[in-house]
Amino acid sequence: MAPVQFSAAGVGAVAFATKGMASRDALRLPPPAAVRVLRQAPRPSRGLVVRAAAAVVAPKYTTLKPLADRVLVKIKSAEQKTTGGILLPSAAQSKPQGGEVVAIGEGRTVGDNKVEVSIQVGSQVVYSKYAGTEVELNDSNHLILKEDDIIGILETDDAKDMKPLSDRVLIKVAEAEDRTPGGLLLTETTKEKPSIGTVVAVGPGPLDEEGKRIPLSVSAGSTVLYSKYAGSEFKGCDGTSYIVLRVSDLMAVLS
Repeated sequence: MAPVQFSAAGVGAVAFATKGMASRDALRLPPPAAVRVLRQAPRPSRGLVVRAAAAVVAPKYTTLKPLADRVLVKIKSAEQKTTGGILLPSAAQSKPQGGEVVAIGEGRTVGDNKVEVSIQVGSQVVYSKYAGTEVELNDSNHLILKEDDIIGILETDDAKDMKPLSDRVLIKVAEAEDRTPGGLLLTETTKEKPSIGTVVAVGPGPLDEEGKRIPLSVSAGSTVLYSKYAGSEFKGCDGTSYIVLRVSDLMAVLS
């Protein structure tokens, strides 16, 4: 009989008997020499850990230098309590979308011009929810992502002060109607999601083929109609709803 190999400790081995053997011989353990336990190497206490779908690679590196137009962001800790003070379990904690820039790349070349990363180290930023690659560096969670995946820079802790980047705009969402035309009071779940708002701030614009910024066609103060399911939504300190989206998601300027 060929030896049976196991990768977890404490698991018994079972060998199936051939047809016609006695029932007492139906289950047999392999000899001790045939069983080997494979031990996993201990995880280092510090260094770089890259989290992938099916593997964890943990080389002993303690620094990370982004390349080209990529930036390294130290992820803000998830909220452990609601605003009312209720303790949240890990599964219910919202995934952070913000953090502090701790390193930037040298920039990229567009046409004949070198375009540097416009974000400074130390900036507090907000990024797209599913962007980047998460890494663990010196016992802290980080995200390495492209500059274009960063939605905006937070000047304060309030969403209304966000500075959008590239071709994005920050919009204050119009309040949803509380009643139907017939006077029926609507609950929060039955209110129709607004797709109209007022532009609060605009980004510097996208890059052209020569690496120069193209100004956006809308300005702060404009009332706009935008695609209903586009962008990233945020709440201001006073509960006001805001949304950041690309100018291509705007459908019309209203007046």
